[in-house]
Amino acid sequence: MVVERGHRSWQVHVEGHLEPDALDAHLAAIAASGGGPVFVWVSGPEPVDDEIAGKAGLRSGRDLLQMRAGLPLEAPVAPVAPLPWRPFEPGFDDPAWLEVNNRAFDWHPEQGGWTAAILREHMDEPWFDPAGFLLHERDGRLAAFCWTKVHRDVDPPLGEIYVIAVDPDLRGTGLGRAITVAALDWLHGERGITIGMLYVDAANEPAVRLYERLGFTVHQIDRAYAGDVDAASQ
Repeated sequence: MVVERGHRSWQVHVEGHLEPDALDAHLAAIAASGGGPVFVWVSGPEPVDDEIAGKAGLRSGRDLLQMRAGLPLEAPVAPVAPLPWRPFEPGFDDPAWLEVNNRAFDWHPEQGGWTAAILREHMDEPWFDPAGFLLHERDGRLAAFCWTKVHRDVDPPLGEIYVIAVDPDLRGTGLGRAITVAALDWLHGERGITIGMLYVDAANEPAVRLYERLGFTVHQIDRAYAGDVDAASQ
């Protein structure tokens, strides 16, 4: 298991399936470090994982779908007018991006509530490429963005739609689909990527339908078991 402390919650990533002793030890360590909301992630969950998590006081929280599609996207895809965009400029675009991201993801346990420091941490990662961080503006303001990430540690490399959002004031205008297509085109045309991938909550049915219409299919399911760990008494 890998344990990470995020800005809103603890994240525990499990290789394989849950083991009761290891899970209890990690939850105890989190309690000793102050406790708080925790999400334990399992890839390809089975009924035994549900049982072990339940006995540890965790509930099934989110199912996260990893979806993949070949690039370039296959026709027929409903025509999408080319979307004007420009690459993200670190330092200059940070405030506008944070404002739109946090409004769009005010409900999200990991993606919402970002600060300038959190954004900077991600931009300091070796995989960060501002050329693949697409911004679309309307009337002088950020309207939509699509942040991509290339995984070159696998063969063939994967091009990920890492974070995508539309200003909440402009939802339902087709911008999400248009900037997704633009980002996938960029990944294929500029980075030679032949497989696109993304993660989406299974409960986000409109987004899942959008990606299915673009040719994405489910490759893997990750399940988060959620709970609140009390701080250990001193």
